[in-house]
Amino acid sequence: MSAATRVFMARLAGTQVFDPIGDEVGRVRDAVVLVRAKGAPRAVGLVVEVPGRRRVFLPLTRVTAIDAGQVISTGLLNMRRFEQRAMESLVLGELLDRTVRFTDGSGEATVEDLSITRQRTGDWLVDQLFVRRKQPARGLSLRRRGETLVVPVGAVTGLAGSTEEQGATKLLEAYEDLRPADLADVLHELGDTRRLEVASALDDERLADVLEELPEDDQVAIVSRLDSDRAADVLEAMQPDDAADLLNELPDEQAARLLELMEPEEAKDVRRLLSYDEDTAGGLMTTEPVILGPETSIATALAQIRKQDLPPALASMVFVVRPPLETPTGRFLGVAHFQRLLREPPHASVGSVLDTDTEWLTPDAPVGRVTRLLAAYDLLALPVLDSEKRLLGAVSVDDVLDHILPDDWREHVDENLEEVPRG
Repeated sequence: MSAATRVFMARLAGTQVFDPIGDEVGRVRDAVVLVRAKGAPRAVGLVVEVPGRRRVFLPLTRVTAIDAGQVISTGLLNMRRFEQRAMESLVLGELLDRTVRFTDGSGEATVEDLSITRQRTGDWLVDQLFVRRKQPARGLSLRRRGETLVVPVGAVTGLAGSTEEQGATKLLEAYEDLRPADLADVLHELGDTRRLEVASALDDERLADVLEELPEDDQVAIVSRLDSDRAADVLEAMQPDDAADLLNELPDEQAARLLELMEPEEAKDVRRLLSYDEDTAGGLMTTEPVILGPETSIATALAQIRKQDLPPALASMVFVVRPPLETPTGRFLGVAHFQRLLREPPHASVGSVLDTDTEWLTPDAPVGRVTRLLAAYDLLALPVLDSEKRLLGAVSVDDVLDHILPDDWREHVDENLEEVPRG
């Protein structure tokens, strides 16, 4: 193998993987090692994220080179989704940030990186750990972080520890570039304890975005084990419709307590959504589409739909109403489509480019009607109005897809793909 004999694993995260002719196969997201009772842990492969957000296993026997910034494979990948086996440990997901103890009794340290070295036999063994010594609590100390040192793997115990709490700093650093849906995939594949540790380390906004992409059972497991005040803060950061869906899955007593802890303004929209049946437009809608008055300039409208946290489906149009501009709004006037806004002068008002004939829904409209209207008119979102033609919210195509797809759809993406040659 024309590769460096020693590889530091934390630095490998995110590295591009190429086939022999130079085509990119994917990116390294983790590494798999076997932590044994005796002897150094053995590295057996890499977890590689390939197009389609699928994570597959690349055995180290199929790696021909590991150089700075790239991994070269033989060009043959098993496209079956990676599933962790018993006795296997994920380096980023489980070993980094683990607390270990020095065998000489000199205290504890936190693992920040580890290196693997290729042996003459062709095996890759974990030989060194980069650790940070834990500082004993001594009141107010100016030196907050302990010294770092590189030690042989045999100089510590506890690398294979299990129930002891683990930090999540290094894992989150490795995955900081991931979109919420991709990070949700990572969390879904972690064990229950590790998943909670990582989720707890995320800030409220990031955790809210990730929760919206997780299966319902994972959402419930995480929120149920968070401190109630923290859980309420995260629910406030979620889209109201997603927060309502999550609360619907919780026991009534717990859901009621979390609603009481939420800010009244945030809880108001969620309570309103909870009053609708889940299989109706009211149960599917979000109460926070882009809502503007008719006098608003097109330049302002375009700035609103450029917001990064706005889902693409809701960015396809703005909803124009009479004041008040918060749901339930004043009388609904129509929608201004994104493409039409691009064709008009920035100083013109959105009221001058309205589509007043757009289809709309009542909050009790069944999901079948929602689906048919979206498909029939090639729309990405539809307004939901009450009997007085006030805007209550909007149903987007992704809301409908989340509802009509099987609960376990994330588990069955192209599972029929087998081993295929690349290049």
